[in-house]
Amino acid sequence: MDDDDRKYVEISKETWRRLLEGYGKRNFNIRFWNGEVWEAEEKPDFTLVLNHPGSLRAAMLPPTELNLAEAYLYGDIDIEGKIEAIFPVADFVMNNGPRLIDKLGLARLLMSLPKKKKPRVGKREPARLKGKKHSRERDRLAVTYHYNLPNEFYSLWLDKNMVYSCAYFRRGDESIDDAQENKLEYIARKLRLKPGERLLDIGCGWGSFVVHAAKKYGVRAYGITLSENQVEWAKEWIEREGLSDLCTVELRDYRDLDGVEEFDKIVSIGMFEHVGEKMLGEYFGRAYRLLKPGGLFLNHGIARHIRNVRTGEKTFSDTYVFPDGELEPISLTLRVAEEKNFEVRDVESLREHYARTLRLWVERLEERHDEAVRVTDEVTYRVWRLFMSGSAYGFETGRLNLYQTLLSKPDKGGRTYLPLTREDLYVL
Repeated sequence: MDDDDRKYVEISKETWRRLLEGYGKRNFNIRFWNGEVWEAEEKPDFTLVLNHPGSLRAAMLPPTELNLAEAYLYGDIDIEGKIEAIFPVADFVMNNGPRLIDKLGLARLLMSLPKKKKPRVGKREPARLKGKKHSRERDRLAVTYHYNLPNEFYSLWLDKNMVYSCAYFRRGDESIDDAQENKLEYIARKLRLKPGERLLDIGCGWGSFVVHAAKKYGVRAYGITLSENQVEWAKEWIEREGLSDLCTVELRDYRDLDGVEEFDKIVSIGMFEHVGEKMLGEYFGRAYRLLKPGGLFLNHGIARHIRNVRTGEKTFSDTYVFPDGELEPISLTLRVAEEKNFEVRDVESLREHYARTLRLWVERLEERHDEAVRVTDEVTYRVWRLFMSGSAYGFETGRLNLYQTLLSKPDKGGRTYLPLTREDLYVL
């Protein structure tokens, strides 16, 4: 090791000592670019790899969530082992770090490390959307940025039915295939689907619920999505199943459903995150107008804890995953739904279910790393590995939640035609 290498290793170690002051025993190894390993102080949960002398400078100047994420995406650092275990460390560094005077000292340390020389390159560029936020065209661009990757990429780690939302674990040890089948059936039961009913699926994805509802319950299902890749997949699937007389999937915005016949039941599974706070009234108002009296609307969506206030700082998710995505507290969602005349009949949290779902997805993605990189690239693989692991941590800690909300549109006599209890949902 030359003198410069030794100097940069020692600066990096001192930087970490200051960053972790008050953290407790360090529970991860640090491996430096020269192969030296700084062993953890207790059983390590993961190994953080610094790939060049300026790795910490690249990650921490400035010390933002986005900068930390990009250091991983573009190979300044690597994370070996359980990636979710890095998030408590990142939380501490970002939220409970040194006092201001120590930060100034840290800045001097980081500035003494060399700058990265290689440019950051990858097929997945940061999202750069134009136009008015939540306009039809901008929403289309936001959705296609996320979903118009090759279908083969998603099929590597999703279940056999390509369900890209929280699964439902009756026992807790089901495979992802079984848990997603559980979820589709659970939603169908909450909607009390009946043969011949007309169902609208807002944001139908690759068509999993449309196919399930038509195949098992004999409903006439109409699904809409803004992703061309999803429409193509869903249409081919419907044709293979021989369900073309019962199912239709189209490329369409939910705001362009004027003139469509009324529906007996409406469902939205994992699309709600794209709506946006300013559009909640439009979203629930349109669903109410499209629903027949006595009909039901099940809204399945992620919510943030009310204490987690948006800061306005550009985030990793907004830049590389779900541009313009917005998570709202469940209290706001319910208030707007009621303002649009819906009656709230049932609200269920599936927070722990989503943490487990995400962990299974990450395991499956990591197992298919080489294939994922072949159909996309290394940066895209890292985006999804980081995003899904961070989301699992968010659900585990309660910062995020997943709610299934059942809303009704009572008829003129106030009837909803629902049973008196929920017991029918759990009969196997």
